Amino acid sequence: MYTIHGALGSPYSMKMRALFRYRRITHVWSHGAHVQQLAAEKALAPVIPVIEYPDGSFDNDSTPVLYDLEQRHKERGVVPTDPAHAFIAHLLEDFADEWLTKAMFGYRWLEEVDQVQMSRWLSFDALKGGGLDNSQGMAEHFRERQVSRMAIVGCTRENFPLIEASTRTVLKALEDHVVNEHFLFGSRPSMAELGIYGQLSQLGVDPTAQEMMRADYPYAFRWLLHIDDMSGIEGQWDAADAQFKPVVGKLLEQVGTVYAPFLLANSAAMESGEKTFSIEAMGKPYSQGTFKYQVKCLADLRARYAALDANARAKVDPILSENNCLEFLQ
Repeated sequence: MYTIHGALGSPYSMKMRALFRYRRITHVWSHGAHVQQLAAEKALAPVIPVIEYPDGSFDNDSTPVLYDLEQRHKERGVVPTDPAHAFIAHLLEDFADEWLTKAMFGYRWLEEVDQVQMSRWLSFDALKGGGLDNSQGMAEHFRERQVSRMAIVGCTRENFPLIEASTRTVLKALEDHVVNEHFLFGSRPSMAELGIYGQLSQLGVDPTAQEMMRADYPYAFRWLLHIDDMSGIEGQWDAADAQFKPVVGKLLEQVGTVYAPFLLANSAAMESGEKTFSIEAMGKPYSQGTFKYQVKCLADLRARYAALDANARAKVDPILSENNCLEFLQ
């Protein structure tokens, strides 16, 4: 029995809950005020969700946990069996985890209507009672803390035009795709859908983002509820020689246009000892502080690409090159 110690307002918690549900891995969903303390005590970094293993050990980095579960449980995996498809799925999951999360953070904490509602709801989720005064008091403290962190994670008003334009491009690609079929690499979900779902699950709840999605991307919005629980899905991976679906190319275009410049600029700034970096993408400026974790992400992507054999590279190189993704991986 696994336990997911998470939160409804945590995109990575929702990602991992959807993973366990699809894979039919026996688990308990536990959310509440205890989770942050557990993360501080049991994990290397104080972030959620915290996955408690049957042997009593803990981990909270969603992607390594996903891969670990692939080894422990062989049925209904989310990493495509074809190495080329698996690499692209990983790349899209990484893009979602590290770039789309800025949309989640920005939509939640930039506008007052979102700050108020979501700080109150998240406090309600954590306390599960105790009275309205107590809950709203906690909400004000939490709101102040989160808003104060906006610049650190790059979710400023100056940066948000790029974040929003990129997010809308992703949503449009999904909107066009999901009315025909639900998944990216076959008739079953991959890690890419799970990563994208985790971040967009929050946009489907927060007032401003939910209104935007309902109005402009109604089927992508509804798709989120399908991904939330896929335990009833029985499907197959695309054949190894199948062409990548158009939606994959559209998503990779965002990787090449926005995420690759972001990773490269962050890495260069870290190497030169700079505390901040800036890029321009989609005709819009973006700047933030350097992050060590994203340097690790770039190194990991490059290592995974380098490990591909000649056959896999022959499949991925054309679509990567078409979408300006190949150079940053080499």
